[in-house]
Amino acid sequence: MWGRMVSCGRLSIGQRASLDIERRVDNPPQVGNLPHMALLTVTGDPASRFEEVAHGAARLLEFELVTEARLTQWLTEEFGDAPIPDRAWLPAAASILARMAAEHHMVIAAAGSESLFAPLPALLRVAVVAPEARRIGNVMLEQRLDRPAAKSALAKLDADAKRFRKARLGRSAPRPDSFDLILNAEQFEVAQMAEILRAAAASRDLARQGLLAPAALAAIEFQTRLKLARHGIVPALRAHLKRAAFSHPSEEMFANLLDFYRIQWQYEPRSFPLQWDKDGKVMEAFTPDFYLPEVDLYVELTTMKQALVTRKNRKIKLLRAIYPHINIQVFYQKDFQDLVFKYGLRHSAS
Repeated sequence: MWGRMVSCGRLSIGQRASLDIERRVDNPPQVGNLPHMALLTVTGDPASRFEEVAHGAARLLEFELVTEARLTQWLTEEFGDAPIPDRAWLPAAASILARMAAEHHMVIAAAGSESLFAPLPALLRVAVVAPEARRIGNVMLEQRLDRPAAKSALAKLDADAKRFRKARLGRSAPRPDSFDLILNAEQFEVAQMAEILRAAAASRDLARQGLLAPAALAAIEFQTRLKLARHGIVPALRAHLKRAAFSHPSEEMFANLLDFYRIQWQYEPRSFPLQWDKDGKVMEAFTPDFYLPEVDLYVELTTMKQALVTRKNRKIKLLRAIYPHINIQVFYQKDFQDLVFKYGLRHSAS
């Protein structure tokens, strides 16, 4: 039984940082600027840590990581806030991802992702399984629960996963032949499984085989639009993979941190006017570095010299006074360095 990606509760970044997760993906091999596209889909049992395996493989291969949260955001951009009917989810997701796969190598970590595309030379479909005892242990760590509570929580996750798959894909569990590779998390650590995926992709020369020629992309788009039309849904072609142009290395490191723990983020999505002239023209504004929509929180990283920090703190104080309903958290240089050391990141945060 493999199910939906679920969050680990509303844990703070500091709490999530305390999880004992092996990270040995600091020196990824160079894949190079290849002209073709490749896809890995990774799914698995609830609490099997398949999402972390996908993240590690994406870093090793230098592929773009597509999480459940990221895909949900794209579906909203493409089709609006109205929920997509369950039976329309597959063609809706495929229509977006096929378009993006024409430009980027991708690792897709989402329940049901193995069903998005028919078998292709440059597609590797992976499942991560784990025995119940191992998954209960993971829930205990992730949600800070004792064993009986974790066992009950896992039973609910498994039941939700079955309902989720049945509604979207018509089956409560996938068939084993839906996958090219099945990994047992009882036998391997997260970093080891990520390395296995890197080796499997290399052995099949995955990135060089290519995925979508223009004719293949057109065929997929036709089929998905035909299926969506049965539900009265028309793609808006609004969803695009946007690469954030970070202004400081610490921002990119923080974004990687959020991705690793499956926290949805937006980079500099909004500026807040702080001062206006007599004609109402904005004279001063403040743009927080990140917004975390799942917890309605803005985050500002401050790793600069003290003189600049003082000026930024004045802006934040003014923002809080003008917009008291806005939640914002400031990470100062020491806060950020503590996170960096906890996560074992080797890049400079100054």
